[in-house]
Amino acid sequence: MSAQEYLEWQQQSSIESALWLSEHFTKIPSKLTVIDDQVNADTAYRLACEGHGLLWQGDFQNAKQLLQAMGRRFERGLKAKSKKKAGALTTAERFHQYRLQQAQQAAILNQLLIQLSANGSCALKRAPDTAEALQAAFGLQEDRYLLPLRALQGALGAYQWRLKGVEVKELQASVYPRYGVFAPVRSEYLALVEQACAELKAEQALDIGTGTGVIAAMLAKQGVPKVLATDINPAAIATAKETIQQLGYCQQVQIIEADLFPDTLQSYDLIVCNPPWLPGKASSALEFAVYDHKSRMLKQVLQGGALRLNSGGQLWIIISDLAEHLQLRTRTELLHWIEQAGLRVIKRLDTQPSHRRSHDQQDAFYHERSQEVTSLWVLGTAK
Repeated sequence: MSAQEYLEWQQQSSIESALWLSEHFTKIPSKLTVIDDQVNADTAYRLACEGHGLLWQGDFQNAKQLLQAMGRRFERGLKAKSKKKAGALTTAERFHQYRLQQAQQAAILNQLLIQLSANGSCALKRAPDTAEALQAAFGLQEDRYLLPLRALQGALGAYQWRLKGVEVKELQASVYPRYGVFAPVRSEYLALVEQACAELKAEQALDIGTGTGVIAAMLAKQGVPKVLATDINPAAIATAKETIQQLGYCQQVQIIEADLFPDTLQSYDLIVCNPPWLPGKASSALEFAVYDHKSRMLKQVLQGGALRLNSGGQLWIIISDLAEHLQLRTRTELLHWIEQAGLRVIKRLDTQPSHRRSHDQQDAFYHERSQEVTSLWVLGTAK
């Protein structure tokens, strides 16, 4: 979250202020305008495009409708611009354009702000009970604060995952991700891990970027005596520890906060990593699980993993080839990075994704998604 800053606004004859609370990707508005149910969507959208933060003081449900209306105006603007443009774009150019448009849309829609009390409750008419969800996401604050409505909705959605859990059939259990921790909703890669575990013989394993701790738990379930799991996200560390404790694997699995590898140069029989699958810059906390800027994490795991494998040890990299279909990375590049790290491909386990977007013909990249293959690369040190 961003460092503590205050926003001020004119409220009748007095100057009011509140903390600005948002992910560090969202810029603090340079000016603040109070709006309510009387404002129309065209005016709100124009003000947001001009950089006005819009402090909503009307009905909460009407704020949600206004946000949707502002989103529709952005989409109409995109369609109008696309009709004027001539010339075909490459797949990579289309994807970069799509990402830029997403960032522009977020910057505009995040201008619609809601005021919350220090405990996260919302006093607006017809507002839901937000206190527990916002405390779970952001903690108690020292003062009342302003939050983009989209961020509030994200926190409410994440809290439902937290309450209901995400079922993981490979563990015959559910996990309960905290806010900002990527939920394991794409199960095909876990099926690959389960398949690879059928032939697993390892005494010590390292799970890099553990997230909810699912892969670490699967290795423990397979009978690996010692599993070390790392993550750089404190919320992921807390979630993974809860997962391991809930499943009863505390004697086998240790969770530590680390940027990829622990400080020691200990070696392992098995190193597993499910890195972000697409090269690119993340624009939100959750996107760090999807985008790997300049493939930094992937390259470092290959290089560092090769140095930490015991004789006969294996490095498992779980990754989709969607980046190849989007022309963001080539298979030749990936194989070069593997070879450059002093590794060789022992085998590869493949599966087709089954998530909704891979079958959605209305998706902007349906053609590329429909060809996607998710793989578990089994790598060993070069002979």
